[in-house]
Amino acid sequence: MSDYVISCCSTADLTPAALDARDIKYIYFNYELDGVPYKDDLWQSRTPHDLYDSMLAGASARTSQVGVGEYVEYFTKFLEKGLDVLHVTLSTGISGTYNSAITARDLVLENFPERTVTIVDSLAASSGYGLLMDKAADLRDEGMGIGELAAWIEQHRLNLQHWFFSTDLTFFIKGGRISKTAGLMGSLLRICPVMDVAPDGSLRVVEKIRTKKKAMQRTLQKMQELAKGGAGYAGKIYMCQSVCEDDARQMADLIEEAFPNMSGRVETFPIGAVIGAHTGPGTIAVFFWGAERL
Repeated sequence: MSDYVISCCSTADLTPAALDARDIKYIYFNYELDGVPYKDDLWQSRTPHDLYDSMLAGASARTSQVGVGEYVEYFTKFLEKGLDVLHVTLSTGISGTYNSAITARDLVLENFPERTVTIVDSLAASSGYGLLMDKAADLRDEGMGIGELAAWIEQHRLNLQHWFFSTDLTFFIKGGRISKTAGLMGSLLRICPVMDVAPDGSLRVVEKIRTKKKAMQRTLQKMQELAKGGAGYAGKIYMCQSVCEDDARQMADLIEEAFPNMSGRVETFPIGAVIGAHTGPGTIAVFFWGAERL
C-alpha cells in the first residue's frame, strides 16, 4: 500500500465508481442555480437533465472553485492518518483553484511539518483531466513515489490531447467564449466549433465546421494526426458528453473503427455540472495521449 494518496477535483469528470476503483480521492467544486448552492458531486444528487433543463428554462448558473478552507479540511483528514498527498488541480487556464490549493498546503503543513502535500497543475480539464489521473494511478500502483510521480505528471501533461465540439452554442455565447453575433450566425449556419485545450490549459476555438457530421469527422482526423502511434494507438481513449448520448455513441463507433489497437473500448462519461454549466448541452469531447500540445 502506498504511503500517499493521489487526489483531484470533481472537475476530472469521471464517475464515483471509476475514481473509487482506482483509489483516486477527490474534492467537490461548487455551483449555484438561481442562487441555490450545490456541490459538483459527479451527479450523485441530481441528473444532467435537471441542470440543463433548468438552464434552458432561464436559470442562472454560476460556478466556484474549491475554497482554501475546504482544501484545508480535505488535506487534513489524510495527514491525520499519516498519509502524504499528491493533489492535481483543474487547469490554471480555466480556474484559480491551484492557487487556493497552494495556500491551503502552506497552512496545513504548519501543523504537519513532517508530512508532504504536493500540488500539481494538470493543465487539463474534464475527462481529459480524468485520463491523466487514471495514468497517475497506474504509476502509483507500479510503485512510483510521490515526488517522482509529480515530476512525471508535469513532464507529460501536455501530451494529453483534448478535442471537442458542440452542437449548441447557447451557453458558449452566454459565457463570452463566443461573441453573440458570431454565435447567432453560427447557429443559423449550423456551425459546430471544434476546440482544444492550449498548452497554457485554456480553451480555444481551432476551427468552425458546418454540420455535426463534419465536426465529428474533423475531430477524428485530428485524433489520427496527433495520437501516439497514429492509427496504431494502443492507449486508452476517454470521451465525455452533455446529454447527447446518441451522438457520443456514433463518435465512439468512429473512433473504435479508426483505432483497432486501442486499449479496450472508448470509455464515456457525463460532463460534470461545473464544466457543463459553461458548455451547456450538446458537447462531445475526446481525450487521448499523443503529440505535445502546441
